[in-house]
Amino acid sequence: MNFLQHKQFYPLLLLLLMGVLLFSSCENDMKDIDRLANIQKEEAVDISKNVKIIYSDSAKVKAQLTAPEMRIYHDTTGNYEFKKGVQIIFYDEANGQELQRVTSDYALQRAKESITEFKKNVVITRADGSKIKTEELFYDENKKIYYNHVNILFEDKDGKVSYQAASFTADDKLVDIRTQFPTGYFTPSSDSQLPSFGN
Repeated sequence: MNFLQHKQFYPLLLLLLMGVLLFSSCENDMKDIDRLANIQKEEAVDISKNVKIIYSDSAKVKAQLTAPEMRIYHDTTGNYEFKKGVQIIFYDEANGQELQRVTSDYALQRAKESITEFKKNVVITRADGSKIKTEELFYDENKKIYYNHVNILFEDKDGKVSYQAASFTADDKLVDIRTQFPTGYFTPSSDSQLPSFGN
């Protein structure tokens, strides 16, 4: 009798084990499917490598953007993100000469607000060789102005003029620059127009 009871128990045990295995494998598959679905929801983004974009109007080049990586978000923001840095060169429409160059280690174009923010090692190099350096810079496309609210350093190409300011605002051509609380130095040359003081 003992043998007969064991004979009926084995098929039941085998059926139970197969059910557990099938159920656990389905559970893992469902977890994987959920994980993949969540990744697709979180990362609605196109990633492009080694990007070069040329902006032109009426066959005249206005700017050229280069970046090692560009992310375009397909969510409610529609933002463009440059996590690995960006360089934008602006050109004079009349003669095609370079007006200025903006580089940074990070940039984000907030499409809905028409604001581009540059962060980390931001450097603007102007056509005359002078540089503007800061850790944060914003460009408002609607108002056509640059601005920031952190320290900023201005240097001429020869290193004879250098000054800092607490913040600044400038037009898009960086001609009309207004600063707050500037400090700096000026090294006059021998042919300087500055008055001498007892020399």
